[in-house]
Amino acid sequence: MSAISTGHAERARRLRAAEDAAERIGTTLDAGTTCAELARFVCRSLCDAAAVELLPDSADRPAADLDAVDGHPAALHRVAAEGRIPLLEPRGAAVPAPLSVPLLAHGRLYGVLRAARAGGGFTAHETATLQHAARLAAVHLAHARRHAAARRTSLDLQRALLAEPGRPHPNLELATRYLPADSGALVGGDWCEAVRLHFGRTLLVMGDVMGHGLEAAVEMTAYRSGLRYVAAAELPPHRVLRQLDAVVARDDHRRPATCLLAQIDPARGIASFASAGHLPPVVFGADGTARPLPVPAGPPLGTGAGGYEIVTRGLTPDDTLLMFTDGLVERRGEDIDASLGRLARMRLPAGAGVAEVLDEVLARLGGRCGEDDVAVLAARIRRR
Repeated sequence: MSAISTGHAERARRLRAAEDAAERIGTTLDAGTTCAELARFVCRSLCDAAAVELLPDSADRPAADLDAVDGHPAALHRVAAEGRIPLLEPRGAAVPAPLSVPLLAHGRLYGVLRAARAGGGFTAHETATLQHAARLAAVHLAHARRHAAARRTSLDLQRALLAEPGRPHPNLELATRYLPADSGALVGGDWCEAVRLHFGRTLLVMGDVMGHGLEAAVEMTAYRSGLRYVAAAELPPHRVLRQLDAVVARDDHRRPATCLLAQIDPARGIASFASAGHLPPVVFGADGTARPLPVPAGPPLGTGAGGYEIVTRGLTPDDTLLMFTDGLVERRGEDIDASLGRLARMRLPAGAGVAEVLDEVLARLGGRCGEDDVAVLAARIRRR
């Protein structure tokens, strides 16, 4: 075969290897998965054993530090391995030492790929393929770490913004939970609040800003602050929503939000409700059975359309009021009526405390592993 034909064949092999690596490495934004894919790819056709060892997230180094890292293997931790692992440990001069290929991307060193073959070393083509696969994996590792850092920042901000709701009057027991989605989506704008009013009344709030991420979290704080300000005027729930909607509608850049208000009056044993496009509440009776409370749902906040209605229901110390965002019940591909039906058919242990009610509802509806954020609130009038 001529030198030209050999060169063409070599380039064709490298191109096929590069295309294969691009399809098999970096299919997710999870660093561990990327490392496993890299080890599996190189061990499948290039070597008998492979391992990927990473520096800690906080210890990524400039590319020039490769020799210092490789000379101190304790700085690395093995994340993935494939094949005949003992080959990766040098056993004397008669056995070829494992090949170490740096995981380099954007001038940073993330770790090393170690590859070994029982029968000897690697050809120039094989070494080039190993280096290409390592560079590709390093780029995906950089993306994965940036994504993880952004998510940590979002979650930290959400926790900082989503402060504990205000304390209700002592005549009302209250428990709340907030659970971010675990699907990898950024945090959303779910929130709950309790505002003390005169004459022993408390205004309970459940809201959900549309969308996810930092912008939704920041919007949530704006809604929360605005609601506290409007609620201080001691208006009935439907007028609180009307005023808040008018304020929000003046700003074209504000995201719409749904909101459910419940004004609890323990002395009279009543609760007054108003809804801006939010799911209705549920009351669990003394026997643990659920009773949905129909509340007319006006337009979401931010439309400027108004049209909110108030409904009043009796509420006794034997009743537990449950308010929640749609992440608790909604499931992909399922009609919302079917989702709410699961909650309506639920029967909880009689005599459960408000915190126990929340934990039981979350456990039965799978709220701790849902596709959306979940905010949920349970309240009960204390006996005199």
